[in-house]
Amino acid sequence: MAPRCLCTLQLRNSKRFSRQSKYLRFYACYMMKFNLSLVLFLLVSLSLCAQQKPSQNSAVNKEDLQPMDDAIHHGYLSNGLAYYVRKNQAPKKRAVLYLVERAGSIQEDDNQLGLAHFVEHMAFKGTRDFPQNELIDYLQKSGVKFGADVNAHTGYDRTIYEITIPTDSMQVFEKGLEILLNWAGHVRLDSAEINSERGVILEEARLRGKNAYERMGNQTRSMELNNSRYAFRLPIGTEEIIKNCTPAQLKQFYHDWYRPDEQAIIVVGDINANKVEELIQKKFASLQNPPNEKPWVSYTIPPVAGTRIKILTDPEAEYTDFSMVVRLPGTKVRTNTEYLQKISTYLLNKMLNDRLRDVSKTGNPPFLYASASNSSSLGNTDIFAIRTVAKPGELEKATKALLAEIKRASKFGFTKEEFASAKQWFLSIKSGVYNDMANHKSATYAQEYSRNFLEQESCPGLEFEYNYSNEYLNDIKLSEINSLMASYTSDQNRYVIVEAPEKEKNNLPDEKTVLDWINDSNKDVQAYQDVEVDKTVDILPTDDLVSGRIESDPYDQVIGSQTLTLSNGAKVILKNTNFHNGQVFFDIYSFGGTSLASDADYSSALLSGPLVLKSGVANFNQIELDKYLSNKNVSVSPYVHDYLQGITGASSQRDFEIALKLIHLFFTSPRKDSTVWEGLLSEQRAWLATKNNTPSGVYADTVSAVLNSYNSRAMGINDKMLATANIDKAFNFYKNRFADASNFTFVFVGNLDDIGIRSLIKKYIGSLPSLKSNETYKDIGMYPLSGKVTKIVRKGIDDKSTVDLVFTGQFEYTQANNLQLNALGEILQIKLTERLRQQESEVYSPRAGAYYSNYPTGRYTVRVQFTCGAANVDKLIAATLDEIDKIKQNGSLQADIEKFKAEETRSTQLNLKENKFWLDHLASTARNREDPDYIVDYISSLNYVTVESTKATANKYLSGDNLIKLILLPEKSK
Repeated sequence: MAPRCLCTLQLRNSKRFSRQSKYLRFYACYMMKFNLSLVLFLLVSLSLCAQQKPSQNSAVNKEDLQPMDDAIHHGYLSNGLAYYVRKNQAPKKRAVLYLVERAGSIQEDDNQLGLAHFVEHMAFKGTRDFPQNELIDYLQKSGVKFGADVNAHTGYDRTIYEITIPTDSMQVFEKGLEILLNWAGHVRLDSAEINSERGVILEEARLRGKNAYERMGNQTRSMELNNSRYAFRLPIGTEEIIKNCTPAQLKQFYHDWYRPDEQAIIVVGDINANKVEELIQKKFASLQNPPNEKPWVSYTIPPVAGTRIKILTDPEAEYTDFSMVVRLPGTKVRTNTEYLQKISTYLLNKMLNDRLRDVSKTGNPPFLYASASNSSSLGNTDIFAIRTVAKPGELEKATKALLAEIKRASKFGFTKEEFASAKQWFLSIKSGVYNDMANHKSATYAQEYSRNFLEQESCPGLEFEYNYSNEYLNDIKLSEINSLMASYTSDQNRYVIVEAPEKEKNNLPDEKTVLDWINDSNKDVQAYQDVEVDKTVDILPTDDLVSGRIESDPYDQVIGSQTLTLSNGAKVILKNTNFHNGQVFFDIYSFGGTSLASDADYSSALLSGPLVLKSGVANFNQIELDKYLSNKNVSVSPYVHDYLQGITGASSQRDFEIALKLIHLFFTSPRKDSTVWEGLLSEQRAWLATKNNTPSGVYADTVSAVLNSYNSRAMGINDKMLATANIDKAFNFYKNRFADASNFTFVFVGNLDDIGIRSLIKKYIGSLPSLKSNETYKDIGMYPLSGKVTKIVRKGIDDKSTVDLVFTGQFEYTQANNLQLNALGEILQIKLTERLRQQESEVYSPRAGAYYSNYPTGRYTVRVQFTCGAANVDKLIAATLDEIDKIKQNGSLQADIEKFKAEETRSTQLNLKENKFWLDHLASTARNREDPDYIVDYISSLNYVTVESTKATANKYLSGDNLIKLILLPEKSK
């Protein structure tokens, strides 16, 4: 039984909660996509990609090879198994264990499609020393959470198993090594378990696929992968083989490829590295390679001449997008020279995406989203990929805008100022990682060592990379970056894909027109004109600021926090930590939000946060502000939600004063940019035009409506409301929400030593305006429908259904009640995974959880969700309610309670060493008027969860008197 494995299906890719509006979710989605593209393309060392098997004869200058970090205990056993061991205390009393298999779907024969992934699943369904489900059962009892702490994923050329395991018990830790040993050579592949798991794998395929992008991907894959072997080896496999493969076929794949000379063991954590090295040598030496080994073949993606184009539509496609990819020779990072070459691609990606970001932040931008990057790909190749998402009917405009920026960069190159800024950005990242080296996560090291094994990527260590980057970064010349950019615009080995909703079909170009757009993009392109910003100017001159006073400052000895009350009434909660060197998080909030807007002004209020966020502050528009902050590690984001307004963000310790200045400016000097406003309206219209294309979009509307009693505000903005939105009303609403600092609580957590925190607080927060209005939210009645409600939505082409069972009601918000409801939700997750996945084999990833809030009034929700085939909906609902009835009648099994307590204990121990946890804890306890000190005794309080308490809790909150059944069915289902 594999956890929620991350197998590749296609080439594209707190208990206390508050509901964000639909617009904000939509807006956040695009911001997240843009930010993730930068993070993934620019910060990750190397993407996980297929490479050739390591060879001793690789043509490399040995004198230029990067050294291996001395902290790594690395070697090979006599059977060929590789191992990597490192002591690392982030987190303490934990270790990350990997089994890395140099085998995936690319190794499958034609009659084995999907068996690499099938074997991965079977590794959790019984081994020599852990029959059936005993492996997961043992780990759960040890506090290792299924899915979060134990997982596996299958790719084209690899299968990786991972466990995060406690090290405060040597017995438990050694059991973790024995589990890796069992996976490496002793998976049972029992016939009955194989037959049981077929349905789970098919449900995984249903969950991740059965949508427009899978259907369109099936039509483009052979073109994208040049008809190579990769095009016909999706890790999920084929339905026919998953249903009909024999145990003998699975055993053959396991026999051929699960062998020590294609495996690595990686252990990083709070361990004795010498002792662990000895344990690996002792335990894994018994693994044997099979006679007459099947040869390991390196598969490539051969180049194809010219440009190939595909234009596709699907009724359920959500957006119209254009992508163009040039496939390039693959690169590795083994030498210092190759390391500098890889840095060059980071710098290029950064500069290019900064330009696209600036275009996206102009008034009414030509596209909804755009990105460009060079990254590693499959078959020992790299790719240069560009993509844009267009507004309805504006594909030509979006595509030409994207192509113009690519041509501008390739024709004229980048400027000296851009290059200098990009290098500063890169060094600031390296500096931050180096300075926080003691807190570098064990999992990050383990991922790096898996790349060393699979791809020969060097692992010289953080200190070496930091020193080398500082010494040799200036050896990279701007002319080299510009030449690299020019090489990415080849018209050979290139493909273009246009995907769109079916209703956009008449607006789409033909292949010749698309090619003309590409070929004509060089016309009338001018050199890039950078926005000049004087970074020496103080963004917030402080001469006129009148610092406030600290009226009181009680210190909480129990949790080490301090609460300041300032003379302007603002409340500031501080917690100094040393978990991460130089890291500061903040959460600033006040009650009110859009609940204080009239219905007539609601659409304006809803857009007030995004308007200010995208308009900049004071005399800086957003593009200028980004330039000003380009060498700063700071993020400050104002928001206006249903019942709250506030600011969230983070900064380095060095840039904390800049963060405080920005916070002050978002209170006192927000900007109103009419071009930004028009862009927001345009984005919203684009979303409204396509939101009902997808089954999930239509279903989400129904879910939101029912769970909020059809309150118009829960339904999201519509065309009629959008027509009434007014920029002045939006801006004035924002200013009113941030006019009174006395209503706000400011929470700061992190490395607050040695920065004069008290004087900074008095200066930048104590000087904020205060009205002493004591303003709060208005209860606007956004609660779920009461009684027994069933709503069915029929939407979708493929056989894919979603079920939500929602138990709701009033709730007395106390720590005792919160604990019991948490426990019930977690135990339900355990039971439904066992029933719906393991027993019924008809759900891949059921989800269950309990949620509660204390404002605007005490309410709870217990929610169960799963995806399945339409024919199984009623059966699986009945099975879910049956498991709930068992708890109501008998209480939870003691064994399940012990699993909950073990997992909660382990996760709490880790959370207590994380800044983000303390930020959320302090902010949420302040909002809910709780004593934050309860967390100190939380682990001991878990003993209050008993068989009887779970029975009482289930009967109280899962009575069924208020039960909502929400069901998404395909349109043609009976």
